[in-house]
Amino acid sequence: MPFPSQKRVPDIDSGTGRREFLKFLVGSPLLATFGLSPELLGQSNAQLLTNNELITAVGDALNVFDFEALAREKLPPAHWGYLASGVEDDATLRANRDAFKNYHLRPRRLVDVSHVDMSHTLYGDTWESPIFLCPVASQKAFHPEGEIAVARAAKAQKHLQLLSTVTTSPLEDVNAARGMPVWFQLYTQGWEITQSFVRRAEADGCPVLILTVDQLLPSQNSETGFRFKRLDTRNCIECHDPNDGLKNKRMFDGANLQVRNPARDYLTWDLVDKLRGITDMKIVLKGIVTHEDARLCLEHGVDGVIVSNHGGRAQESGWAALDSLPEVVEAIGGKIPVMVDSGFRRGTDIFKALALGATAVGIGRPYVWGLAAFGQEGVERVLEMLRLELKLAMMSTGARTLDDIGPQTIGKF
Repeated sequence: MPFPSQKRVPDIDSGTGRREFLKFLVGSPLLATFGLSPELLGQSNAQLLTNNELITAVGDALNVFDFEALAREKLPPAHWGYLASGVEDDATLRANRDAFKNYHLRPRRLVDVSHVDMSHTLYGDTWESPIFLCPVASQKAFHPEGEIAVARAAKAQKHLQLLSTVTTSPLEDVNAARGMPVWFQLYTQGWEITQSFVRRAEADGCPVLILTVDQLLPSQNSETGFRFKRLDTRNCIECHDPNDGLKNKRMFDGANLQVRNPARDYLTWDLVDKLRGITDMKIVLKGIVTHEDARLCLEHGVDGVIVSNHGGRAQESGWAALDSLPEVVEAIGGKIPVMVDSGFRRGTDIFKALALGATAVGIGRPYVWGLAAFGQEGVERVLEMLRLELKLAMMSTGARTLDDIGPQTIGKF
C-alpha cells in the first residue's frame, strides 16, 4: 500500500492510461528532476485533457489553451512537434512564458471605463487592436486552407497580418483573401532570390518588409520537434521535397534555386542598406533584442523593430522577449515603432508588453492552434478572446486608451 503522499503510477497500456500517465508526470517531481517539460510531452501545464474534455465547438473554448489541446490531438506528430518546439532544452521557449509572472497589474478604482478604445495607428493605417498575426511558415501543414483561412479571419476581425517567406499559399492569393496587402516577412536566400521576393511583394502592394535577423540557419537544433518527428509513421514525400524542402512553398515558384543560399551567416548591416536601395517599402527588423542593435537600427534608417526571439526557436539564449523589450524601447526613444512577439498567450500578457513600451504585440502559436482546431473560425475566436482579455485588463487599470497604458499600470515582483 503506498504512503498517503505518494501518487499511484497509472497503467499506460491504453490511450486513456497514457493521458493519465502524462498528468501524473506533470504533477510529479520527476518532471523537474529529469529536466522534462510539458512542452516536450506535447502538452501545456493546464491542458492535459482527456478526449471527453477536448472542446468540440469554437464556442466551447474558455481560453487559447483549449485550442492548443485540440490542435495537439488533431495534428500529425511531426506537424505538432514543429509547432511546439523551441531549440535544445526549450529554455528560451519557457523563459518567454515565465517572464510574464514577474509583472503584475496595478488596478485602479472608480474610473469611468464605459468606453475603451484599443485602436492604434502604424505607418498610416489604423487598426482596432494592437494585436497582430505573426508570420508562421507552412500553414497548410495545420489546415488545408492555411494562410488563406488566416487572411479571411484577419479581414473579418480587422487585424494586421504578416506573411512568411515560407508561405504555402501564394502571396497574391493571401492579399486577395485579406482584402488589402499584408506585411511581407523576408528570409534572405542569397541576393538574387532575395531581390525577387522583394520585387514580388512590392508589386502586389505590400507596404512593409519584415527582415528576420535572428535565425542564421533555417534548421535549428529543435530537439522537441525531432523527437516528435520520430513518432510520425506517415510517408511525407508527397508534401516535402527531400532534396531542398521547398515543395509547396509558393514564394519559390519560378525562382532560380541554383543560386539559393539558405544560410544567413552573410546577413549583415550592409544587406540592410542594400535592401533600402531596392525598395520603397518600410523596412522593419525582426529579432532585435539589445540596445546596441536598436541604436544601429536608427543609424541605418530602419523604420521599425520587432523585439523577438522567434518564439524560442532561434537561439537557446534563455532570455525572454519581454525582458529584452525595455532596453530596446529605451534605445529607440520613440523615434520608430517598437513591436514585440514571442510567448504571448493572454490579454494580460499583451497589456504588460504595452506597459513596457511596445507599440503592438504579435501572436504566433495561439492563432495557429485555432487554425488547426477549426480553420478560419478558430483563428477568429482566438483573436476575439485575446481582445476581450486585453479590454478587461485595461478596464481594471483605468486605461481607456492605449496611451493610458504605461509603467504606472504595472508593477514588478
